[in-house]
Amino acid sequence: AGTSSPDEAAQNIQQMFSTIAPTYDRANHILSAGLDRTWWNRTARTLRPILTRPEAVILDLCCGTGDMTLALDKFRPQLTTNNQQRTTVSPILALDFSHTMLTLALRKFAGRNIVSVEADALHLPLADNSVDLVTSAFGFRNLTSYPNGLAELHRVLRPGGEIAILEFNHPGGLIGWLYSFYFHRILPTLGGIISRNPAAYSYLPHSVERFPRPTQMKALIAAAGFTNPTWTSYTLGTAGLYRATKPSNLPS
Repeated sequence: AGTSSPDEAAQNIQQMFSTIAPTYDRANHILSAGLDRTWWNRTARTLRPILTRPEAVILDLCCGTGDMTLALDKFRPQLTTNNQQRTTVSPILALDFSHTMLTLALRKFAGRNIVSVEADALHLPLADNSVDLVTSAFGFRNLTSYPNGLAELHRVLRPGGEIAILEFNHPGGLIGWLYSFYFHRILPTLGGIISRNPAAYSYLPHSVERFPRPTQMKALIAAAGFTNPTWTSYTLGTAGLYRATKPSNLPS
């Protein structure tokens, strides 16, 4: 709100996340009642068939302080030495545009096969057809253009590669009313107390409301060239996982 261009909006979001970075983890755990860990781990388990492939190139987009990245890393093969031959395992690429967030993530990544990348999700510093899996946990909705973001993911994915976008959703019915009450009346106040930045946690419910509902989001994913877009509901529809595949029969 109050910005005049996508670039200005992106700068505001970047500054906001850098400001709340020191209290980000604590606020997430408290405000979600610990469900954030459940959602990360459930998503990682779902992606195990790809994660267990040593050669697979994994990109965790909008990684923040790295908790989703660590959940993915639990299922990556370990670097081992057998008969003097070292098993090659591609590192997970953990990407975010907030330097402050990545600095905090680096402490968690110590000793792990994870490489941090400071970059904009709409302009990925990666070659075409170079990634097997792109994940994003509660960061994709902060992009200034969802179609452009999906197009960029399509570009860097290899044919047959997958996207897995974990995001909040606004359910309907009584659950939706309770969810809205919490998001608009309780969360901004509590988040503001924890972070000392009320504006950041007023932004959160508005960003969830702005984000497309599952039917709309699946249509955007299909329009970007992906096949078989699906959405799996988590915790009564308050969050969920979008998955889709880049076709493997694209012309070279």
